[in-house]
Amino acid sequence: MDVGELLSYQPDRGAKRPREEDGGAAAGEEDSRGGKQQKGLNARELARYRDAGAGGVGGEGGRVEMRETEELTGDKKMILEKLMDQDEEEPEAEPVDESSVKKMILTFEKRSYKNQELRIKFPDNPEKFMESELDLNDIIQEMHVIATMPDLYHLLVELNAVHSLLGLLSHENTDILLLMECFSLLEPHVAIAVVDLLQELTDIDTLHESEEGAEVLIDSLMEGQVVALLVQNIERLDEQVKEEADGIYNTLAIVENMAEFRPGMCTEAAQQGLMQWLLKRIKAKMPFDANKLYCSEILAILLQNNDGTRELLGEMDGIDVLLQQLSVFKRHNPSTAEEQEMMENLFDALCSCLMLATNRDRFLKGEGLQLMNLMLREKKMSRTSALKVLDHAMIGPEGADNCHKFVDILGLRTIFPLFMKTPKKMKKTGTSEKEHEEHVCSIIASMLRNLKSQQRSRLLNKFTENDCEKVDRLMELHFKYLEAVQQADKRIEGEKHEMVRRGEILDDSMEDEFYLRRLDAGLFVLQLICYIMVEISNSGISQLQQRVHQILNLRGGSVKVVRHIMREYAESIGDGKTEEFKESERKRIMDLVDNF
Repeated sequence: MDVGELLSYQPDRGAKRPREEDGGAAAGEEDSRGGKQQKGLNARELARYRDAGAGGVGGEGGRVEMRETEELTGDKKMILEKLMDQDEEEPEAEPVDESSVKKMILTFEKRSYKNQELRIKFPDNPEKFMESELDLNDIIQEMHVIATMPDLYHLLVELNAVHSLLGLLSHENTDILLLMECFSLLEPHVAIAVVDLLQELTDIDTLHESEEGAEVLIDSLMEGQVVALLVQNIERLDEQVKEEADGIYNTLAIVENMAEFRPGMCTEAAQQGLMQWLLKRIKAKMPFDANKLYCSEILAILLQNNDGTRELLGEMDGIDVLLQQLSVFKRHNPSTAEEQEMMENLFDALCSCLMLATNRDRFLKGEGLQLMNLMLREKKMSRTSALKVLDHAMIGPEGADNCHKFVDILGLRTIFPLFMKTPKKMKKTGTSEKEHEEHVCSIIASMLRNLKSQQRSRLLNKFTENDCEKVDRLMELHFKYLEAVQQADKRIEGEKHEMVRRGEILDDSMEDEFYLRRLDAGLFVLQLICYIMVEISNSGISQLQQRVHQILNLRGGSVKVVRHIMREYAESIGDGKTEEFKESERKRIMDLVDNF
């Protein structure tokens, strides 16, 4: 290793994925996982070497004058001699097994205890415990090798190393940061070193290599309230410092790893301060970066299928935070692919929140409908996701207030042009034509179900405008999706016939899979379209009923087919609802069908 390599030395941080400003790893650089050790000097020796060489290797701006120049010269000579020895003979790495891991953990415990002892003894004299701080940092770096053997994770728990590591997350070493900067250390922060280690230990691929070892580790981390400690740690970090910004990124990676391995931990994590910190970081007035993107992703993960975290976000005024952040995109497209990803994450988080009835009211009061309506009119990239949000806000009986408000803010003028013609620019946002038409039809179906009196009349009058052109469009969509579903049904029937011929049994799970395939082929959109057809036919406006039946007859359609589709829809309605609601809704739909 020559002097140039020393000065550009960067220890591998083991990040889950490269932060965009890092530019990726250099070609041929060895990863710290897999037991490969960084060759060369440890942090302590490197610090001394860099300071010793600052005057002779063009270290402008980073030059620190030391009091004892003679001692530095001696250090420099010693380090250069060590380098020459390493060039002559590179020691073989010790094999990693249970014995060596135990030895490593015991060394870590001893150094951790010694450091703690010296800190208590010399609280106002950092020089006295700096050496132990560096020793502790070195052994934490060595422990990265344990991540290559998840079946030995139980040793971390049995030998109390997890508890000790968590204790170091609250390691107050800000008092020696200035002293460490004088030595130009690359890894000064012990707490960050612990975060890096935990990130690598919880790497999702590693966890799946040994389910038993992973369970033991995750149990121990959760018992030690790891998320609360991680949040306390990141509250102290300064993102203007690259190493600390990386520490925050790796902290989020730990949460993602654990949430993917054990989704049930999301509620506990959110309650331990993570939700509050995420919302604060997302709304912070800072330039967009990888950490803000990652925060949006973690937030969306926490809210997936979890009413507890949804309620918590609502109580923390999180709906307003999401709406404020998304309002930026009503007139401006995201400037990069990463910013677009963040926008989609925030929309996903908002949709998840709206699954909870109490958040619908918060969305209404926060003027979320007005924002989504503006996005639909502005025709920017946010339009597709705004449509999805409106669908979530207005669906079901809990969406009644939002449906009425949407009509009051002239939302019908916005939604029906999208119903009449599917936009061509959707490919940029990765949305399919079917997905767009599903959301639009779902919004109209929700309004037909929820609107009363004047607002309902305004909606029905839309279908009579311009010689019932919207009914014509509705029937066009009906035949389009009917054909798609009939083709899917033919394929499925062929597969069923083949399975019976082979003597295979068609169980409930297979039938469910076939039904999901029919929904994916367009059955759900077809059900929504048929629901709109029977609703407007029962509206008391004879013009609408006549037009629906006229087009059905002209194109060889069948009232019987529509009734069959609606009966199937009624049977599957109300997932997650009470039995009382399901029964009353089925009866209401079947009454509409009988009068069709």
